[in-house]
Amino acid sequence: MPSYRFAELLTSFPRLIAISAVGLVLCACSSVRYYAQAAHGQSELVFRRRAVSAIVQDPATNPRLAARLRLAQQAREFASQRLGLPHNRSYTSYVDLHREYVVWNVFAAPRYSVDPVLYCFPIAGCVAYRGYFNEATAKAEVARLQQHGYDVEIGGVPAYSTLGWFADPILSSMLRWDDDELDSTIFHELSHQLIYVKDDTAFNESFATFVQAEGLREWRQSRGLPAQDDRTQGMDAGFTRLVLDLRERLKTLYASGLGEPAMEAGKQSEIAAFRQQYQLWRDRDWPHEHAYDAWVAAPINNARLLPFGLYEQWTPSFGVLFQRAEGSWPAFYASVRALAKLPKAKRELQLQALLADSQAKATLAN
Repeated sequence: MPSYRFAELLTSFPRLIAISAVGLVLCACSSVRYYAQAAHGQSELVFRRRAVSAIVQDPATNPRLAARLRLAQQAREFASQRLGLPHNRSYTSYVDLHREYVVWNVFAAPRYSVDPVLYCFPIAGCVAYRGYFNEATAKAEVARLQQHGYDVEIGGVPAYSTLGWFADPILSSMLRWDDDELDSTIFHELSHQLIYVKDDTAFNESFATFVQAEGLREWRQSRGLPAQDDRTQGMDAGFTRLVLDLRERLKTLYASGLGEPAMEAGKQSEIAAFRQQYQLWRDRDWPHEHAYDAWVAAPINNARLLPFGLYEQWTPSFGVLFQRAEGSWPAFYASVRALAKLPKAKRELQLQALLADSQAKATLAN
């Protein structure tokens, strides 16, 4: 075992124990079990990782894996040297998980509400999901929540950030993506280490998503590659708008004060209308089969709608900030930190003003 890994594990255990201790003092037994599995899962990643430098130099390493890891290390250096992201040991090691995802996130919402069940943690603050390192444990939590009448969604996650508490590794689950997605995900996760605001998921994810997209644009440009085809982004944005529209219609319905039978009928009617709108939109703009077809065909509930918009809500606002910083990453980060220090209500007012500016510029451009 390399000495740096053993040293970090020694310093990690007090952190893991401290997190678990908070759960023991403040939470019910189910939460204690949750913190225990989180500590075990993170410790396993620390034990199993290997330095990328050693892997790429090992003659036994698959050449395709070695080539991808070399490129990822170049992107990692670019992230710190050109994008101003943290320069540390994160994403300089690799873990072969021998499973499809690193964690499974569980989202829950009341049957007649689009507001998430929030889970609050000592470090990350309150978020709209819980992550489980074991799929069976995650499914057991889904069953428990369903028994209590909640709408529930489970989704596999290829990567996540520990916000700088650990040297996050490249995971085998991240290799399911192409090189652009892998490299830009490193930018995204390092952004969380740079700036993170407790209890404001939309701010954190929109900021990291902007850095991911702009960082990838500059990373490709530095290598003499053409700009990305934005058709896929257009598809994603269009689909997100449809889902957010459904969520707003359901929110209005749930606030109407109707009885439960009428509420349930209205819910199913709105979902059916969404499927029709999706089909019309797809047939008009995207006539070929698309991955979203399976999502739309599967059962839809309030919890399935929760992740949408979190990653994009304020991304155009950060684009305006970057333009005002004239493309200077240090100046941009200074502006973001100033926003991060504001109370949430004031922060959102400023983000909304920036969003309006972005929309006005887009209208003039068209």
